[in-house]
Amino acid sequence: MQRERKPKNFLPKATFRGGPKAMRKFLGENLKYPPQAIKEKVEGTVVLRLAIDYKGKVIKSKVKSGLGSGCDEEAQRVVSLLEFDVDTRVRKGKILFHKNLNIHFRLPKKPPAPKKKAEPQRTQLSYTITTKKDSGSSPSYSYTIKIGD
Repeated sequence: MQRERKPKNFLPKATFRGGPKAMRKFLGENLKYPPQAIKEKVEGTVVLRLAIDYKGKVIKSKVKSGLGSGCDEEAQRVVSLLEFDVDTRVRKGKILFHKNLNIHFRLPKKPPAPKKKAEPQRTQLSYTITTKKDSGSSPSYSYTIKIGD
C-alpha cells in the first residue's frame, strides 16, 4: 500500500498575475514620486509588510522600514492597488497571507540641457587710404571687409 504524499507547499502562496516582472511594471506605472521627496532629494527603499486576504486583495500594509517625505504613504497607496492570485482549493478556508515587499524610490534623471549653438563670429575690418597730391585736393578711399554673416 502506497502512502499518500503531501503537497510540497502545505498552503498556497499569493502570487501576482504575470509574476515579478509584471508587478515591477505595475508599480513603476502607478508610483508617483512625492514632490516633497523630490525637493529634499530623498532616495531609497521602503520595506512593507502586506496582509493579503483569501480573495487576493491587500487589506493591510505596514511600513517596516521607511524613508519619510511622503514616500511611505505613496508606497502604501500603490500597494493597496495590487491584486494577487490565491489558490483556495486546498483548504477552502479564509486564509490571510503575509508578504514583504520592497518599493524603490529613485530620483528621475534630468535630461541633459540642449547645447547652445555657437554663434558665428562676425569680424569686420575697415581701413582708409588717403593720398596727398600737390594740387590741394586729397582723394581718399574707404574699404570695409566683413567676414561671417
